[in-house]
Amino acid sequence: MPKTNTLKLVVLLTCLIPFVLLVLATFELAGQSLGANPVEKLIHELGIWGLRFLLITLAITPLRKLGGPIWLLKLRRMFGLFSFFYILMHFLSYAILDQSLNWPMILEDILKRPYITLGMLALILLTPLAITSTNGWMRRLGKNWKKLHRLIYPIAILGVWHFFWQVKLDTTEALVYALILMTLLGYRVLTSRRIADYWRRRNH
Repeated sequence: MPKTNTLKLVVLLTCLIPFVLLVLATFELAGQSLGANPVEKLIHELGIWGLRFLLITLAITPLRKLGGPIWLLKLRRMFGLFSFFYILMHFLSYAILDQSLNWPMILEDILKRPYITLGMLALILLTPLAITSTNGWMRRLGKNWKKLHRLIYPIAILGVWHFFWQVKLDTTEALVYALILMTLLGYRVLTSRRIADYWRRRNH
């Protein structure tokens, strides 16, 4: 098993690579570019990476139960925080670069454009999960910590839905994420039913 600190450092640096590349592309450094519509591209890429890290976070427990290495569980929190980081940057890029912090316009967008409504709701729900991700908050909340962090399931649904509604032409990538999410959620439903059946058989 790899040393925990070394593993976390490698994963941390790897998760930062997309952000570093986007920063370079923003300033057209090291041969990177955001293309003809840089603001739209930046917002899109930050959102996509946020969604990817969210799905990776959801995949950790099933992979572990299916025989994956135990050290995967030590990375779940980091992937979840990176998901929040990229999604927050996604929103801030939209609010600052696209809307110039025009809050009345931003609020109107949130209320009138359904895919933005879903995305904003996902960010709002994700924020308390990021705040309470520390060991201290786990101790304070006790059993309620797990209940709170089950919000990751509706958050993931909202995230995929947000992306699907945003796509105007090619929905292939959005459908792939939807399929991945359905598989992950379906696995949890099946395993929870097996556990329930086990206890019913044991009690009879």
